[in-house]
Amino acid sequence: MTQPGKLYGIGVGPGDPDLLTIKAAKVLGQVDVVFAAASTKNDYSTALGIARPHMREDVEVRKLGFPMTKDKTELQAAWDRNAEEVAEVLRSGRQAAFLTLGDSLTYSTYGYLLNTLKRLDPTLPCEAVPGITSYQAAAARVGFILAESEESLVVSSGVCSPERLEQLLDVADNAVIMKTYKNFTDIRDSLEKLRLSEKTVLVSRLGMEGESILHDIRDAPEKPHYFSLALVRKNPHD
Repeated sequence: MTQPGKLYGIGVGPGDPDLLTIKAAKVLGQVDVVFAAASTKNDYSTALGIARPHMREDVEVRKLGFPMTKDKTELQAAWDRNAEEVAEVLRSGRQAAFLTLGDSLTYSTYGYLLNTLKRLDPTLPCEAVPGITSYQAAAARVGFILAESEESLVVSSGVCSPERLEQLLDVADNAVIMKTYKNFTDIRDSLEKLRLSEKTVLVSRLGMEGESILHDIRDAPEKPHYFSLALVRKNPHD
């Protein structure tokens, strides 16, 4: 009986190929198949572009299509279909990697694939390879201290309701708001309500063409770029 291969969920970091971990680069140089998520409307994968310099030229690349929809039934069907394709590769004894932006287990597509794969066949071995998150890279870019001493840090999604976001901002010393392109008007209104607008840095397209860093979120456009996040520090240093 063929020993199944292992799936590595690789966080490729925020955009700079130099920010992949050494382990991620080593794994990419050894696996037989590399999977990358892509929209069903096109076959472009940002994560694949980041990882490409660390991949073997002869490695097999497969793009897994996911529809841009909120229909849960359609999305689950896509996850099931893609998980079955990954499972087929692993059962053949080949080693594989699935690429995801940032960290492999933080607001990650790999998390959805992992859950689906484990439900499909819990005997298949999987290993997460952590990556640098976009908010870590953004903080480094602007010299923003995420937390120190007894301070707390909350990482939230812009998808949550204004009420939930305000609750989180109320209890934390500092915050990261991911996916700020979602519900941006509500996010900005909540920050203004809590008098945190001037203490919020909005970072868009970090390390990419068109990079933008705004030190007051009130200066942001009505619709920030897809690759945008906010860093909030209630008591900034002088």
